Amino acid sequence: MVIEKTKEAVKDIMNTFYRFLKIESSGGIILIFATLLALVWANSGFSSSYFDFLHFHIKIGAGDILLDKTLHHWINDGLMAFFFFVVGLEIKREIMSGELSEVSKAVVPVGAAVGGMILPALIFLALQTGNPAMDGWGIPMATDIAFSIGILTLVGKRVPLALKIFLVAFAIVDDIGAVVVIAIFYSQDILWNLIFASLGLYAVLIVSNIFNIRSVTWYVIVGHVIWFLFLKSGIHPTLAGIMIAFVIPANRKIRFKEFEKKIRKQIDNFCSYAESERMTLNKKQLVSIDNMQDSISKVQSPLQSLEHLLHPFVTFVVMPVFAFANAGVVFSGADVTLFSGVSLSIMISLIAGKLLGIFGFTWILVKLKIGNLPQNVSFSMIFGAALLGAVGFTMSLFISNLAYADEVMLNNAKVGILLGSLVAGVTGYLVLKRATKKLA
Repeated sequence: MVIEKTKEAVKDIMNTFYRFLKIESSGGIILIFATLLALVWANSGFSSSYFDFLHFHIKIGAGDILLDKTLHHWINDGLMAFFFFVVGLEIKREIMSGELSEVSKAVVPVGAAVGGMILPALIFLALQTGNPAMDGWGIPMATDIAFSIGILTLVGKRVPLALKIFLVAFAIVDDIGAVVVIAIFYSQDILWNLIFASLGLYAVLIVSNIFNIRSVTWYVIVGHVIWFLFLKSGIHPTLAGIMIAFVIPANRKIRFKEFEKKIRKQIDNFCSYAESERMTLNKKQLVSIDNMQDSISKVQSPLQSLEHLLHPFVTFVVMPVFAFANAGVVFSGADVTLFSGVSLSIMISLIAGKLLGIFGFTWILVKLKIGNLPQNVSFSMIFGAALLGAVGFTMSLFISNLAYADEVMLNNAKVGILLGSLVAGVTGYLVLKRATKKLA
């Protein structure tokens, strides 16, 4: 009796957990929790243990291929490669068959993203011209898609689907811009012989794609070598993730009608041998299952199957771990000021820049009849979405680590990112809540 009750209790807990993971905003909630945990630990009496933990050295390999890095570096250089890989898969999918596949669909979100990158960077440069901190101009360009979509989901079901698609589309274009900025402006002391070697391997993957080689294992093995060469060359290794994503095959082996025909046949075969009283399957049923699994693997492209497989890992592991490792700012020290020149510049650039860039460029494109507003979406909703676009967080923190070697500047930059993202997120939520009342 006790065992049965225990089983039921465990089952209820697990069902609640699975339901939570299926909620779109759950990734943002876990991200917030990881951030708060880092802030509390870093500002507690045990703060030294937080930083000691992140600076623990981990060695992998030997000889010329020895990698000796702190846990913090492994997270930023290694784990975040998965994040960029999934971003690359999403970008390729959107370009091939999504919101970026047609010019008429893409013009407004692309324009919004371009405005949302240019204006924040220009405002930051104007505020920091002549100061050493001006190297951080790329920080306010970023949008955290996980947080933004999470906040949008909290507004409720009355949010038009077209608004969510618009937000995802311009955030993806924003990611492309961020990757380009990192590659060109935040890579140092480049060893070109290693770059050319990695590009040679990349060419091999392109040829593999052309010849329809679909083995994910092959792309993963070569991809790891490219990542290692990038790491040693001076270009940030996470960029290897997005590059490799672009050469993952996106074609299916069988069409939908053929898939349906084969699956129906195998289901009929499976059921024809069914014996309701047996606990095990017979050999013919197992063969039917194997054939169905083969058809399922063929109807999915490697690109979509990898995206589907890795998206939960990135959302619930990679991004929270990154947030935990990078959000631990100590507020008690004299080095950190809530409204220092750096933090205040980032806050202003994020909020004002994204608002003027995203909303302003969208308004201009629509008024000039170059593009149209998404269906059932008003300008007030675009205004709210622009504020959500100012939630930089993950990518902004990532760029800040590349922009500033000085610990004081870095910590103040993180304060600006956290406060700016908080203000933008709360304000965006309130604006969208009000803007969607008419649709309730």
